[in-house]
Amino acid sequence: MIGLSIDAIQVGDHAELSRRVSECDIAQFVDAVGDYNPVHSDPEYAAGTVFKEPIAPGIWTAGLISAVIGTRLPGPGAIYLSQSLKFLKPVMFGDVVTARVEVLETNREKNRMRLRTVCTNQRGEEVLTGEALVMPSRTRVEYSKTLEGTGLLTMWALAPWAWLTQGAAVWTMLGLSAFTLAAGASEGNGHPSVTCPSDRLIAVLRAEVDAGPRHLLRLAEAAHRDLVEQLGLHLVGDGEDHVRLHEARRHRVHGDAFGGELLRQ
Repeated sequence: MIGLSIDAIQVGDHAELSRRVSECDIAQFVDAVGDYNPVHSDPEYAAGTVFKEPIAPGIWTAGLISAVIGTRLPGPGAIYLSQSLKFLKPVMFGDVVTARVEVLETNREKNRMRLRTVCTNQRGEEVLTGEALVMPSRTRVEYSKTLEGTGLLTMWALAPWAWLTQGAAVWTMLGLSAFTLAAGASEGNGHPSVTCPSDRLIAVLRAEVDAGPRHLLRLAEAAHRDLVEQLGLHLVGDGEDHVRLHEARRHRVHGDAFGGELLRQ
């Protein structure tokens, strides 16, 4: 991503992005900010309103404008100073919302830019309008992250013992995440959480594959490491390995080395 300085920006410049509104996105947003208005999450309740079905929170839609400003125009390094908003039409689940910003004015002395901000649905109807005041980075910013494909190629090149460690840790964290979510639904604020398994799985896989097995084990909590090791024994070990695991722990043998030794036998 490129963050533009005020000198590289002209009146009339514009950028946009589009996103389909999903039930999962809205559920996660509602959980994050605590906006449990049932018009956003309860179809039965929403059926009795003028909308007849759940609608996305207006601020979720406005967040797409922030995404354009922070990633495209002016991009990384931009500071949001103010935003006016008018909500014109409801945004329903399944709608495709396009957020667009256009430069109306630049002030190079103060390093400020005024933007027209608009969100439209798949029918071209404006659902949100407003203006934003933004301070771009004073210098050009080139921000990059590891490409998703790079991490996947790294995974295919891992040695066999690293595959075991990687897979075990992923499933361990997935299990612990599911346990945490379940506990939160029963012990938290009384509002059930909507989980999105595919999103969570992809996020965990990306994080863990990019991290690499050794970094992965260093970051894991002690309980995670124990469970990873026990799963490794279940897959490739026998009863005697449990004694060896105890000895390895007592002598502080690294989990990677221990797992590699098991697989070499």
